Amino acid sequence: MKTNYFLILFCTLLLLTTAFSCSSDDEDDAYVPKPKGYYRIAFPEKHYQLYDSACPFTFEYPKYSKIEYDKHPMAEPCWINLELPYFKATLHLSYKLVNNNVAKYIEDSRSFANKHQVKSLGIDETLIIRDSSKVYGLVYDIEGNTASSLQFYVTDSTHHFIRGALYFNVKPNIDSAKIVLEFLRKDIMHMIQSLQWKKSIAK
Repeated sequence: MKTNYFLILFCTLLLLTTAFSCSSDDEDDAYVPKPKGYYRIAFPEKHYQLYDSACPFTFEYPKYSKIEYDKHPMAEPCWINLELPYFKATLHLSYKLVNNNVAKYIEDSRSFANKHQVKSLGIDETLIIRDSSKVYGLVYDIEGNTASSLQFYVTDSTHHFIRGALYFNVKPNIDSAKIVLEFLRKDIMHMIQSLQWKKSIAK
């Protein structure tokens, strides 16, 4: 009791002469502002369906997404967009027929990914090797507040080439989008792992 009396007296003197404040161990902890948070996202269950069309490839994609063909005037056959409205995101897929020019397509893909280097915190690369299906490629994980956080390419090196780029249709904020990106990355990897080339090649 005597200790508390002297503590209160000491704090009173400090308050009269300074802007400091004191509290005893018996008092409740002072209010500490909580860091900024984000709304909790209820993720849908992962179920996949087969994409099979006149294009020379098939893959499995999430049921909570929809396929739309690219309507851009410069779009080529088998350029498709995987729309993910729940996440306000789009995965753009462009197909190219290889004719002794796979090295150029690979270099173009690398250049597109490196364009985001200015605003990124770094780029991690994941190698794709599926010898049994002749699917080879690279996944670019682009860190930071960039327009595109994930890009990739896959090819059989002789006939087929696909480039993919994931874009969010909102202003990038890696703090809030990171958990969504991790969720969608699993879907994209599933697409890559389930991709198969067709024997017939679309002209």
